Amino acid sequence: MALKYPLILKIGIPVLIVAIVLLHVLKRKTKYKGGVRAANTSFVRKLPEYRHYYLTQKILRVAMEFCIIVAVITTMVLMARPVKTETVSNGTKKRDIYLNLDVSYSICYLNYDLVDSLQDVVKSLDGDRFGITIYNTSTVLYVPMTDDYDFILRKLEDLKVYFDLQKQYMDLYNRYDLSDAEWDKLYELQDELEYYDSGTLINNYQKGSSLIGEGLASCLYSFPHLDDEDRTRVIIMSTDNAQENLGRPLVELDEASDLCKKNGVTVFGIFPNEDVFKLTNNYNYDELEREMQVCVEKTGGVFYKQSDSLPVRDIVKDIQSQKVMEVNEITITKVVDQPMVPVRILVVSIILLIIIGVAILL
Repeated sequence: MALKYPLILKIGIPVLIVAIVLLHVLKRKTKYKGGVRAANTSFVRKLPEYRHYYLTQKILRVAMEFCIIVAVITTMVLMARPVKTETVSNGTKKRDIYLNLDVSYSICYLNYDLVDSLQDVVKSLDGDRFGITIYNTSTVLYVPMTDDYDFILRKLEDLKVYFDLQKQYMDLYNRYDLSDAEWDKLYELQDELEYYDSGTLINNYQKGSSLIGEGLASCLYSFPHLDDEDRTRVIIMSTDNAQENLGRPLVELDEASDLCKKNGVTVFGIFPNEDVFKLTNNYNYDELEREMQVCVEKTGGVFYKQSDSLPVRDIVKDIQSQKVMEVNEITITKVVDQPMVPVRILVVSIILLIIIGVAILL
């Protein structure tokens, strides 16, 4: 531990010593200045009760003086600012991770499990930055790239609510024997889901839905300082690749994956289990799977298909262990205040001083 302003102690300690010496010298030179003299005081001084009281008072006064000195010294130490110099190395094994979610209702079951599993991943992050984009017709930057993990966890919890509402809606939507109460529940869910859907369905009637290429490209260009090569950049993308466009999208999935490859961004793709493949009866499951796999592996990433033998939680664990690249190490020297020890000593000395003062008066 060092002192930021050591001059305070260099001046203060000698001044304190001189003050103590002067006080003791002046105390000893104090003479009788009048009053009523008492006779035979030597007899009183020999009494055991007097000796005990005198010794107790002397000890208490010495202790009080000691506490005052300690309090003054620790106050000077605090004024001199005790500090500690720390050298911190960071910047190694850092990643920028974007979660890119196709929020069309067809994969609400996959998305719910994915968001739930990623909450544990975010809790274990240290130095990595994380962001979330969601899309259907249009893309919403739901969480900009940040290392505020508490904020990320809150937003992931909000997404769980969103996908749970989608699941409830889909469970009712796929039935044809709804009761009046279930129809009311379905309409209620529609109203709640409008809040979450609104930003992702801009120009839906003109452009269509599940514009996967545009969603991936928008996520790619949400990375801050994309030309900075000192970060590992990863996109975790979940989609069923069932695009329902009403015209040619600005970017197709293969074009978006080419852009990711060009910018050094690795894409990990998660494809839903065929058992929960909803609203895509007009699509060929195997063709959609192959197309997405080619695009993902083009970027150097890994393609995963959700199944009973490979649940989402295991997929997330595998992704987490896949991509960690060392980057340029940054060394930072920090000066950190260390007031705790002097403060504790000061508080204890003041408390003892009060206790001793009360004892002297009694």
